[in-house]
Amino acid sequence: MKKILYAAGLVLISFGARAQNLLTAEQLWKLGRVSGIGLSKDKKNVIYSVSTPNVEENKSTRKLYSIPVTGGAATEITSTENIIANDKISSDGKYILSSDAVKIKDIIGSDKYPDLKKSNAYVFTSLNYRHWDTWEDGKFDHVFVSPLVNGKAGEGKDIMAGEAFDCPQKPFGGDEDFIWNPDSKHVLYVTKKKFGTDYAVSTNTDLFEYDIEKGTTKNLTEDNKGYDVAPAYNTKGQLAWLQMKRDGYESDKQDIVVSNGNFKINLTGQRDDIHVDGFKWGEDDRTIFFWAPIDGTVQLFKVNYPGLTKIAVNIVQITKGDFDITGVVGQVGNTLVVSRNDMNNAAELFTVDINDGTMKPLTHVNDQVNNSLAKCKTERKLVTTTDNKKMLVWVIYPPNFDPAKKYPTLLYCQGGPQAALTQFYSYRWNFQLMASQGYIVVAPNRRGMPGHGTQWNEQVSKDWGGQVIRDYLSAIDAVSKEPYVDKNKLGCVGASFGGFSVFALEGEHEGRFKTFISHDGIFDFRSMYGTTDEVFFENWEKGGPYWDKKNAVAQRSFSQSPSNFVDKWNTPIFIIQGGKDYRVPIEQGLQAFQAAQLKGIKSKLLYLPDENHWVLSAQNAIVWQHEFFSWLKETL
Repeated sequence: MKKILYAAGLVLISFGARAQNLLTAEQLWKLGRVSGIGLSKDKKNVIYSVSTPNVEENKSTRKLYSIPVTGGAATEITSTENIIANDKISSDGKYILSSDAVKIKDIIGSDKYPDLKKSNAYVFTSLNYRHWDTWEDGKFDHVFVSPLVNGKAGEGKDIMAGEAFDCPQKPFGGDEDFIWNPDSKHVLYVTKKKFGTDYAVSTNTDLFEYDIEKGTTKNLTEDNKGYDVAPAYNTKGQLAWLQMKRDGYESDKQDIVVSNGNFKINLTGQRDDIHVDGFKWGEDDRTIFFWAPIDGTVQLFKVNYPGLTKIAVNIVQITKGDFDITGVVGQVGNTLVVSRNDMNNAAELFTVDINDGTMKPLTHVNDQVNNSLAKCKTERKLVTTTDNKKMLVWVIYPPNFDPAKKYPTLLYCQGGPQAALTQFYSYRWNFQLMASQGYIVVAPNRRGMPGHGTQWNEQVSKDWGGQVIRDYLSAIDAVSKEPYVDKNKLGCVGASFGGFSVFALEGEHEGRFKTFISHDGIFDFRSMYGTTDEVFFENWEKGGPYWDKKNAVAQRSFSQSPSNFVDKWNTPIFIIQGGKDYRVPIEQGLQAFQAAQLKGIKSKLLYLPDENHWVLSAQNAIVWQHEFFSWLKETL
């Protein structure tokens, strides 16, 4: 329904004439990165942090601030202690939670053979020998409960003693993975109680409840075989968490489930188009605020928890607009404090009136810089796909766009594959930066993106080389009909699944593109299956292993590997590969570069030995940007 409205009248962002400077890579890496921490104990102030990269020192500095919820001047603080309640202390004040690494298994040579102190050999007998960007060393993060005496922690008890499981979860879990029950008698923690190969092929993460007095542990989500994560209690002891149903499918529909200890209810299962990113309990213990992608943006919603009453569950969208809500910091009456960004603005904190959705900026960390920069117009287009569906496509235009001129144009391929393409603000794949260098950017919400219904999201799995590739071509073909697009200067760029898409399109674009850029892209499905860390992903997305000749789905999937179509490659290509990327390991980028070189295709390799699937260091990020745009200038 919304798509029809947008098609009837394209939604454009207009800006004042005072912004003149163009965003550069160096300026991008000077922006403060704002993150909400929480509300002060009296709920009068919002506490937040600002991390500012220092390119010269190749690190970031982090400062803490306090600002009134009603707005005003921010004050720098040195610590959140005594300002924000410590949620790791039990409500009765007797205990405190912490986590620490514990040696469980002897894997390194010097551990297995104490007399060989200088050995750095690793000995493995199962998978999960490396994960994301680190090798397994036999240490596992465990949760500890320590008594508090006169405000100081005593000797802690490892509530996961002897277990080869992690909490917080690796690689991205944090303190949110272990929490107190308000009764102060139970600790809830998140982990996947599987080890080795079993761990690598499963997503069955559960919520475990530890009884302090009895020393016993109970699995609260044993009946669910997919992800159970992000637990949060309200003050009444009712538990909410995020849940996916199917084991092995990391991008299954994610819903909010609530339990009162006996009765469970899925609050968002009724909406096929909602895949919840995160949530927060409201002050009334009945409302849950959550954010989720919807039609090319991420918006704020609320849903009621009916308990045992017969009241119907009702989901209400609070905010609307071409921006993303990326988190809720806290609530004060009818006001929520949220994080918000868009394609022209890095995240800042805003207040939201929960009754009508009106928003006001609260922090102004990057206002001075933003006010000096020329903005980029963003536009929604609806494109008809080859199977006669309507696909949302974001088009981002250069500052001071002149429709009478012709512009080089980039097709942007999103990663995931099931990752929403919204009004996000990236410090690498930054649309404002790309457009500010004079490029139109075409960013399609192709098959495999949440926010358009479950069927749309799932149509990429087990068919990477099928409809999703045709969606990309439909998007660039439709936008290329505009008179301001220079059809002789089309490029194609992307990372991860987007990098795979670049490799795939190199073999079947039929002369559309003049250049390609692939970052950490999957080039060869067989070697990817044999070296990636999370095998459950490959099993789900490909339908099974390549050696299963009787599995027609898997055989079709592996036949779509870009490495099978290198004979059709003939276009300049720039390949970027992280040395510590164990999700899309190093052989993927190296094989693609080697193939291009041996075929005599103009090509370049940017190897980042200390980077993982992302580029995190400031100086490497600047090199990335300079090489990215110099390649485009050279080949487009």
